[in-house]
Amino acid sequence: MNYNWDWGVFFKSTGVGSETYFDWYVTGLGWTIGIAIAAWIIALTLGSILGVMRTVPNRIVSGIATCYVELFRNVPLLVQLFIWYFLVPDLLPADLQEWYKQDLNPTTSAFLSVVVCLGLFTTARVCEQVRTGIQALPKGQESAARAMGFKLPQIYWNVLLPQAYRIIIPPLTSEFLNVFKNTSVASLIGLMELLAQTKQTAEFSANLFEAFTLATLIYFTLNMSLMLLMRMVEKKVAVPGLISVGGK
Repeated sequence: MNYNWDWGVFFKSTGVGSETYFDWYVTGLGWTIGIAIAAWIIALTLGSILGVMRTVPNRIVSGIATCYVELFRNVPLLVQLFIWYFLVPDLLPADLQEWYKQDLNPTTSAFLSVVVCLGLFTTARVCEQVRTGIQALPKGQESAARAMGFKLPQIYWNVLLPQAYRIIIPPLTSEFLNVFKNTSVASLIGLMELLAQTKQTAEFSANLFEAFTLATLIYFTLNMSLMLLMRMVEKKVAVPGLISVGGK
């Protein structure tokens, strides 16, 4: 394949003000990180609550959590995104609807929609990880906590969850990395995150290979850095006897 790579294209002017193509990538990466972190906060918080609900000895409470998981896990992410962006705003009260559609900057409304969508979508997956972690603990721990006079909320907060989180760090890491990769759907509703900026760079510069190669390297570097960081955390907080670390 005779192709003349031109990596200097990223430092050329886009023709839009004084911006270079590299500036576009920096802006896109900023949006990607912002979406991922905000969505992960929602997913980890709500997913932990639902994960606990799925393990409590109450069929109604666990049933509510189960219904949530089955609904959000079995509807494609893109369908959920379009519902949150196009349909949900029309269901809001008139004042909120006017604020969302007219007062908010279109970029801000798109950001809110994708954060809520991705956060709630990932919540279902985090919920299952938390549930699995709690159920993997020896039953004797809960019995011992009850014998000591702990109430159910105290058992979860002080005994079960601290250990469950340590067990599920590897799968939670995978979910966190998936959040970063799934931010690419934001380009479909006009938010200029990393993928959208990559496509725009490819169209403006006509350097298709360079544009997508750089995007691939950025995604790979970001995810590998996060994975290595979480491996360090996993080794630091590992509970001997509950999980093997580093394949040992």
